[in-house]
Amino acid sequence: MKERLRAPKGFQDVIPPKTFIWQHIEDRARKIFKNYGFHEIRVPVVEHTDVFVRSIGENTDIVEKEMYTFNDRAGRSLTLRPEGTASVVRCYVQNGLYTMPAPQRYFYTGPMFRYERPQKGRFRQFYQIGAEAFGVDAPYIDAEILCMLNDFLSDIGLDGLNCEINSIGCNKCRPGYRQALKAYLLSGLDGYCEDCRRRYDINPLRVLDCKVPSCIEASSDAPVITDYLCDDCSAHFRKLRKYLDSMEIKYELNPRLVRGLDYYTGTTFEITTVHPGSQNAVVAGGRYDKLVEEFGGPSAPAVGFAIGMERLVELVSDMDIVKEPGPGLFLICLNEEYRLTGIRILRKLRFSGLWCEMGFGASSLRSQLKKADRAGARYVFIIGEDEIKAGRIKYRRLSNGEEGYLPLDDYENMARLISDERI
Repeated sequence: MKERLRAPKGFQDVIPPKTFIWQHIEDRARKIFKNYGFHEIRVPVVEHTDVFVRSIGENTDIVEKEMYTFNDRAGRSLTLRPEGTASVVRCYVQNGLYTMPAPQRYFYTGPMFRYERPQKGRFRQFYQIGAEAFGVDAPYIDAEILCMLNDFLSDIGLDGLNCEINSIGCNKCRPGYRQALKAYLLSGLDGYCEDCRRRYDINPLRVLDCKVPSCIEASSDAPVITDYLCDDCSAHFRKLRKYLDSMEIKYELNPRLVRGLDYYTGTTFEITTVHPGSQNAVVAGGRYDKLVEEFGGPSAPAVGFAIGMERLVELVSDMDIVKEPGPGLFLICLNEEYRLTGIRILRKLRFSGLWCEMGFGASSLRSQLKKADRAGARYVFIIGEDEIKAGRIKYRRLSNGEEGYLPLDDYENMARLISDERI
């Protein structure tokens, strides 16, 4: 026997019934985001490597250790996208979307790729839902995005989540904080992990993002950036909190909250959940007001977020709030010659937008009724010799056994019946 082929390590198949949960989450996201004026954008899975080096930061773990990078046949360096924001910004600049009235709001869904150690809820190919808003620097747009996220997570049935916010300042106020933080870290630098010692010179703020327990404890008394914000950043953050209070969005201030990517400025936020037994970020995002200029575009402030689909699917799965769907109709033909009539009925009903199935094989009526029940069908239609002679079809509602008849060509009332409308 030939050896069975398997998916690469860190890559997973998503199959029914799990795909129903994915579709439910994606459908609700599209609905809620549309209510806030966000339009779907689709960007390539592969980009020129410099798109990510320029935006994420050459010395970040993603660029140094985790990107899937290769040369194409012309020798050009290409990378499977490890995150979505850089690709959207590249698209925004390349297509001149900044000429549209502000704010320009976009969302996306799709796979990302990072070479890291696979573990529960974390894969080398993982999926995100993200959204980006361009052209407005007012804190209201930050608050609006957090409100949209609150609406979306509530809509899919999640509660008890924790929203944390912070401001990491701008190019005016961050140098002063960077100097104070480096002075604090220097005294105990030998006690930090190797990554943090390297980050000390390159980007000391990212020491606060380290998940190693000894580093968290060692930096527990580090100066906080909110004490160093300039007047503009302080006013922006203060107004953001007022908007969130007005919208009745619950949040916590976390002065240690920084993002692991170099392009962030100002507002940062995370939405986390304790599940199961440990805290996991479900959503993360913030402002990146200088990134459009880095890509050769005009000055265009921006704010956005990314949602980790695998963690979200895990939460929704454990809560059992999405039921596996079933067909509205399961059609049973008691003789092969009646199948010609059956497929004509199926075509009409499917074209009207209904999910319909047909029993196959020469099994008995009882056996096919069991198949219909296992499929989760609401109704069965039965076509036998008596039905053909009388020019009608027998229907049965599986939930309560209600039965009746309809003419074989009364497709309109068949559709209404299956849709649970009165006929």
